[in-house]
Amino acid sequence: VVSIPPAGHTAYVNGQREGKVMEKPFYMGDSIAREKLSPDTPPASLPVLDFEAELKLASDSKEACDESTVAQKMKELGLERAQLYGWQDTYVFTKAMGEMLLNSMRGDIPVVIMRPSVIESTLREPFPGWIEGIRMMDPIILSYGKGQLTGFLTDPKTVLDVIPADMVVNATMAAMAKHGAAQKPELHVYQVASSVVNPLSYQDLVRLFYDYFTSFPCKDSKGRSVHVSRMKLFSSMDDFSSHLQTDVIQRSREVVSNGKLSKKDEYLFQKLTDQAKHLANIYEPYTFYGGRFDNTNTEMLMEDMSEEERRSFGFDAKSIDWKEYFSKIHIPGLRRHVMKGRG
Repeated sequence: VVSIPPAGHTAYVNGQREGKVMEKPFYMGDSIAREKLSPDTPPASLPVLDFEAELKLASDSKEACDESTVAQKMKELGLERAQLYGWQDTYVFTKAMGEMLLNSMRGDIPVVIMRPSVIESTLREPFPGWIEGIRMMDPIILSYGKGQLTGFLTDPKTVLDVIPADMVVNATMAAMAKHGAAQKPELHVYQVASSVVNPLSYQDLVRLFYDYFTSFPCKDSKGRSVHVSRMKLFSSMDDFSSHLQTDVIQRSREVVSNGKLSKKDEYLFQKLTDQAKHLANIYEPYTFYGGRFDNTNTEMLMEDMSEEERRSFGFDAKSIDWKEYFSKIHIPGLRRHVMKGRG
């Protein structure tokens, strides 16, 4: 059995699909944009996704660029092609194309595709809160805890789909064991996700952040506790940018010396503002994401396991208590394993 590893894949491969997103495979030529056409829209208004043509376009475009511009030009091309076909960025677009290619070439080989959502620190194994490096939402958490980020760009009611890393590993092992033993030449898709069975909205998430950092504040460079206010959420980039400017003015008044802001502080405030806008631009397709990932196949996979197997290798997203997970496991894990106790 061949399984796509979780580290290289994501449930957001479903692009800009909305509502309940099912665990169905991609086939050559599939296009999210075409799926979303209204009945009275002529199909010819959108090009058909031609895998080989996209590869040739990328190759030819790269050859036409000089070394100084190739990286930026290829980023722009990737984003343009992804959005044309209904994916939010190049990352998920190429993942979908990878699924198409794998499906077309698998022959008689049993294939399992694992689509985890946002993978964060472990729930239990090898121990609660283990994580290596900074994952998707972690820059927001850490910047907020340090008092550097007081607002963010998101729809408060949007659901963020999070899943602990050990649940993804357990689901992958279970799927490989089941289909490896069956040896049927089939392709199976499993979305290891929480947004349908245990939804967590951004407004609830930032409330958890506030409660945690109020009880367990970070420390600044002088060892003083960092005070955090409730994070404000903005539905437009203009409103968010306006908030950042107001926030900078307020901060500058607090540190100004002799009626003038030092060059160092001026640089720092500008850097924090740029970082906040950069994060918002990157995450905007996900902080306003309209889909929720169905995990029926994944739940059925768990039902095929024995009671003992479920206890040792469980991946039931419904069982996660989000308040306990963030306040007692994930954020403490971030501070311990990523920040190394700094702050």
